[in-house]
Amino acid sequence: MNVKRMSILAVFCIGILGLLVGPALARKAPSLAKWKASFDPSGAKYRCIVSNVSHPVIKGVYAGFAIRDELWKRSKGQIYLDYKPFSMLGGEVEVLNQLQMGAIQGMGVSSVAATNLGPRFGLINLPFLVNSFEKLDKFVASGKLFDHFMMAMDHQGIMGLDITGYGNYGWATTKPVHSIADAKKIKFRIAEAAVNRLNYKNWGLNAVVMPWPDVPVALKQGVIEGLDHTPMVCNITKKFEVCKYYTYVNYAQGLFIWIFNKAWFNTLPPDLQKTFKEVVHDVCAKIRKQTKQQELDQIADAQKKGIKFFKLSKKDLDTLRREGDKTHKAFAAEINKLYPGDTYRPKNYLKEVEDYMGYKP
Repeated sequence: MNVKRMSILAVFCIGILGLLVGPALARKAPSLAKWKASFDPSGAKYRCIVSNVSHPVIKGVYAGFAIRDELWKRSKGQIYLDYKPFSMLGGEVEVLNQLQMGAIQGMGVSSVAATNLGPRFGLINLPFLVNSFEKLDKFVASGKLFDHFMMAMDHQGIMGLDITGYGNYGWATTKPVHSIADAKKIKFRIAEAAVNRLNYKNWGLNAVVMPWPDVPVALKQGVIEGLDHTPMVCNITKKFEVCKYYTYVNYAQGLFIWIFNKAWFNTLPPDLQKTFKEVVHDVCAKIRKQTKQQELDQIADAQKKGIKFFKLSKKDLDTLRREGDKTHKAFAAEINKLYPGDTYRPKNYLKEVEDYMGYKP
């Protein structure tokens, strides 16, 4: 066969492959039609692209659309927030880099990934510190402690405004996990975060760092056998189709931290800056109230589908708490580190939060 005929055949094959693969990829692409804006944003004077990796059925993720609509209303059509959930812009570490460079303007970043640019955000991932909805409410109401937490990325040119949540962390697994001994036989996926890696090392568990978009295939192929995540997220994003068991650990609250590029924000006139902040705060406060009930509803729904839920013994939980305290100590220096923009400058921020929250190892 001569070169010309081979080239023609190659082009033909590529064309056929495109016809076969293209529609398949198109079918898998997430649709935002359900959350389409009820207004025409073409006349907006200011626009910002905001990313999130997860599904907007989760209240804490839907917050982006709620912010979009309320911002349009209160800014009288001057600001359009173009919200991109479903990992449409990539994994969180990748998107964080886009945000820092100004390629996008905002992000509802998960608390586990946020530590990559703001180590202080790792505070919320420390085991058994802010590990219930009630404790989260207490932390948000703490004033200077919460405000200092939200300054974690300020030195990176990124401002933190507020938080929404996605429930209590535990273990979704393909095999029943009734104890720490069972957990040590599982290969867990954890987020791309230093605190999580350290914590699982201290617990003596086998953890694989993996971007969230890679999880479905890894689960189906048996590359991983468990997820460090919340029951709400596992049910809504259909991880329970593979993981038929869930073990309550409730060692931390999962957050989405709403962060924005400071350089972009500063292009807004003062009155719109004020409006922007007020909208984010008001929407996040409303969504947080809805999240607690959503977790209960999603657990009930998963149980109806046959997912089995287990509790660890007090002895095992005490062991996780004791070993997890090593994570507190090891990460304290990063959490306590101060930066030029910090207005509150405590000598030991982590200790202040631990005392305020009533934490005991």
